[in-house]
Amino acid sequence: MALAKKSSRRIVVDGVEYRWRVRRNDRCCEYHLGTLGYVVEEAARPGTVLVVDTGRPAVMEPGTVQAELVLPREVAAGVRAARSNGWTPRSDGSPFKLRLSAP
Repeated sequence: MALAKKSSRRIVVDGVEYRWRVRRNDRCCEYHLGTLGYVVEEAARPGTVLVVDTGRPAVMEPGTVQAELVLPREVAAGVRAARSNGWTPRSDGSPFKLRLSAP
């Protein structure tokens, strides 16, 4: 699954360029339905996709502020955490799933 350039953002983490985008649907993260997540892949050679579950709800109660904001610093931290936990973005295979705890 390659991320479309049109719908993704560029980020450089530790000298490596990645593409990422927020996923708001329930199929993104299997841990808790309805949580906010994002997907990341290496830009130069897409391989295994990183799927991150932030642990935050994607949709809040009516009348409250939406929690669908993912900052680039969060993505960079997620990429670093995934790399230290064994994610190899250039290898082929099924998506690497990382669950972060809600702040």
